[in-house]
Amino acid sequence: MMKRSSESHSIEVDSESALVHPSSEGASMVLGQHVESYRVFVATWNAGGISPHNGLNLDEFLRTDNPSDIYVLGFQEIVPLNAGNVLVIEDNEPAAKWLALVNQSLNKQSKGVPRRTNSVGGSLFFAKPSLRKISKAFRTESKRRLKACNCTAELERRHGKDFCCPLQQSNISEVDFSSDEDEEGSNGFDILNSQMKYSLVASKQMVGIFLTIWIRTELVQYVSHMRTCCISRGIMGCLGNKGCISVSFQFRQTSFCFVCSHLASGEKEGDELRRNLDVIEILKNTQFPKICRTPYSRMPEKILDHDRIIWLGDLNYRISLSYSDTRKLLEAKNWDALFDNDQLKIEREAGRVFKGWKEGKIYFAPTYKYSYNSDTYAGEVHKSKSKRRTPAWCDRILWHGNGIRQLFYWRGEARFSDHRPVLAAFLIDVLTNDSRVKRGLSGSNMKIEIEELLLGK
Repeated sequence: MMKRSSESHSIEVDSESALVHPSSEGASMVLGQHVESYRVFVATWNAGGISPHNGLNLDEFLRTDNPSDIYVLGFQEIVPLNAGNVLVIEDNEPAAKWLALVNQSLNKQSKGVPRRTNSVGGSLFFAKPSLRKISKAFRTESKRRLKACNCTAELERRHGKDFCCPLQQSNISEVDFSSDEDEEGSNGFDILNSQMKYSLVASKQMVGIFLTIWIRTELVQYVSHMRTCCISRGIMGCLGNKGCISVSFQFRQTSFCFVCSHLASGEKEGDELRRNLDVIEILKNTQFPKICRTPYSRMPEKILDHDRIIWLGDLNYRISLSYSDTRKLLEAKNWDALFDNDQLKIEREAGRVFKGWKEGKIYFAPTYKYSYNSDTYAGEVHKSKSKRRTPAWCDRILWHGNGIRQLFYWRGEARFSDHRPVLAAFLIDVLTNDSRVKRGLSGSNMKIEIEELLLGK
């Protein structure tokens, strides 16, 4: 059973965020602009090349008993990283299965909406599905794309009809956006989308990396400027067995960027420098396509230009200790001593990578490497050094930008792969253009949760 650390309950207010002043009703102001806080759930999971079975229950993984407004789920190795998947054509079937399972958990209580995994199980789990068609089934507006630009009518009138341009088709993958206008029929998936609790707004696969984003159906109208960018950092620095998928969009008046990555592997001395280089190259080379022509509504084109950024994935940083020393500290549950030797912590503090980024305190056991379907680390089974792996916190979630407060940072206990999933939830401030001060937080009853957190409940 997954637990929440009591230490991770605290809400930190940084000096950088001093301009945000929440009121007792949950509303807040930033330099005269109105702000709402939304709960965002983020998870990363390396699937170890194993395709999910249709009996896999994701309720505990997604914390459906404490729902969020936005779900950002990043997977790595959803397919085996063999030559066929890397060099020939990627297998979309596992991605379609993950989408169906996520939908089953998020939308199972929607009145009148069948559990699609069961109702179309033959299509999803026994035939090779079209990821485009599967994605379309989980969106609320089956004949309309997400708005390319939601700039105000006043600005459009002021600056002319050429204020915005449509999404550049060359940068749109077949599963990135909400629906496909040129696709007729729904192949049996035309159901009561308007009654879905959550709608799929983005899904993108690059070989084994898969990023999917779901949002409360009533909030989809506030999402626009959806763009994706993939950076390959694998074999020879150019193949997609390693690298990242980045998704950029605007939610109300705030820009978001989510980066799901799988960085260079290896636990030899110096391998952490290759991971550092992957991060540096991803930040340097990620370029989102331009959408708005006018300088009055310029959307961010680089990762660090966004207001709120979350980086998740198998970052592959290891612990710089011997296997035996690591095991001794692990058995004593001395997480502080282990974390002092964590490569990512060392590299960040030295300013060599993720400078200015934040990560929550780690109070959980290393998430890699386990024997499959077991609570036993692989090193306890494999005695040969060639197969043994020193336990490490490979799977991480970091963030950058103001207006982000982490509620918890923990690991799941699913035995599905050789990695344990890592989960986090955030309260994220979002600017609105509503002239009224907003009362309350989001649909997740944020006010009650914040009061409980502050009281240490």
